[in-house]
Order: sequence, then structure tokens, then C-alpha cells
Amino acid sequence: MRRLATRLAVAAILVVASAACGSSDSSETTASDDGPASVKVGVIPIVDVAPIYLGKEKGFFSNRNIDLTLETGQGGAAIVPGVLSGQFQFGFSNVTSLMIAQTENVPIKAVVNGVASTGQPGADFGAVVVRADSPIQSAKDLAGKKVAVNTLKNIGDTSIRESVRKDGGDPSGVQFVEIGFPQMPAALDGGQVDAAWVVEPSLSVVKAKGGRVIASNFVDVAPDLTVALYFTSAKLAQEDPDLVKRFVEAMQESLAYADSNPDEVRRIIGTYTQIDAATVAALTLPKWPAEYNRASLEALARLGQQDGLFGSAPELDKLFS
Repeated sequence: MRRLATRLAVAAILVVASAACGSSDSSETTASDDGPASVKVGVIPIVDVAPIYLGKEKGFFSNRNIDLTLETGQGGAAIVPGVLSGQFQFGFSNVTSLMIAQTENVPIKAVVNGVASTGQPGADFGAVVVRADSPIQSAKDLAGKKVAVNTLKNIGDTSIRESVRKDGGDPSGVQFVEIGFPQMPAALDGGQVDAAWVVEPSLSVVKAKGGRVIASNFVDVAPDLTVALYFTSAKLAQEDPDLVKRFVEAMQESLAYADSNPDEVRRIIGTYTQIDAATVAALTLPKWPAEYNRASLEALARLGQQDGLFGSAPELDKLFS
């Protein structure tokens, strides 16, 4: 927790220092007579972000005078500093990373929904998995075991702890190991970890090798859990609200298109991940509603506070205002 908070705090200091030196130039991200606004977005190479790739391809962003570039990172905790520093104008992050940032007074603002759980136990796009020959049968058996998550002290371990609680186990005994999603199937096969929290497409990779789902951790937190959001810096939100408005509109159109066109989603996934066609066809797709689920975010905030992720209770109104 200290390591994550320190990264966010240092990033915030760098942003403040940059502004004080007058180095920021809002003209870099706003449209001019010479062409559209150049916008970079930090994303993660997982199924969750398929809508923004589709939106770029279909012209939803260019139609709003946005020249979109997508760059990948390991997780929201790494993307937050990128948005603060100006490396990205917008970023994609799980909601717990954003709540941590808000409680640390990091100047960011959530602007539009990112992805949501299907709400179906055993049929969600994210799950805790084990090898076929593992003695682990359910979430309560994770106590004392090593479990891979993409970033520590975040939505993965918080939601897994809730799965363990609901199954009658002791969540304090779970040992979390930070591993990137693409590397998790190999880590599980090699015995580096006992279980892994994976999302698509890594979930289908594990299943194809005989892996078993033992917990639907998103579903255990709340029905139709809002898992991630797109966000920007408070500075950009204040200085260029028109750009934020156009980005939100393009993103909402992209979300609606993805939710209504699963075949298009499966096709676009092959352009930014390196997985075979058979695995893509087997993917469990998430939901992409245009609006976030406030009740599910409040549940995550309560659990995160219970697990000691936050120095103070997250204030969701401040995160979205």
C-alpha cells in the first residue's frame, strides 16, 4: 500500500511542479485550425478496452475532432501517474486504483464508464482459476496460498478476499503475488502461484489448458459490478472541458457499439492481443453499459476500507465531480 501511495503522491508532486514552472501547454490536446486534438489514452491489453479500439476504428473519435492514440500499461496503478504527468490525456483504470488516488488527494476525475461484470457466477469475464490438478476446490481453500493479481492492494485482492469470506474462509491468510495478466497462465502452469485472478483473454487461455474456475470474485462483490472507468486529470478537466465532453461522447458511443456487436468485439481483440482465433471465439465478454453502477462502487469502497486499502473513506462525489 505504501509503495502504491508513494507512486501516486510523487506523480502528483511532479504535476504541481510542472504547472508551477509553466511547462504545460493546453494547446497540445485541443483542436486547432491545423487539425484535430491529439489525445493519448493509457489502456491495458485486455478484453475490457475493446470498445475504445472499436471506437477509434469506426470513427467515433475522429468524428468529434479527436486524433486518438492508445498506449498500453500493466494496470491502473501505473496509468494514473501517466495521466497526471501529461503522458496521457485520459486513462483506463480499475475503480479501486482511482479510489486510492482520490483518498490520497491525487487530482484526477473519473469521466465515463469503462467495463462491468456480467453478474453471472461462473460466467464472468474475470475469475480466480487453478490448475486442473490443484487440490484447491473453492475460494475458502485460498487461505495460505499464493494468488496472482496484476497489481497489489487493488480491486483484484479486495474482491478475492470477499470471495474467500463468502465461502467461509479466512481472507487474511491469502498471499498475493503481482504478475501481469499475460504472464499469469505460464506462472500458474509452472507452479509459481497456486491460483490466479485472470480476466479475458487470459481466462480463456487458462481454461483451454484445463484450468478450473473456483470463484467469480467480481460477482461476489456486487451484482453488475462496475470494474473500471476512464479518467483524466483535474487540470485537463478544468482547462479543456470541451475536449472531455467530446471524449465522453465518443466513449459512450463506443461502449454502446461494443455491447451490441459481440462479433466485432471478438474481431478487434485480435488486433491488440496476441491470442489465437479459437481462444477469441471462446471468450466470455463483459458488459459495457454507458453508465456506471454507483451502488457497486460503494460496495467496493466499503470492502477496500475494511481491508486497509484506504487511509480514509473514498469520497465518490469528489472522484466524479
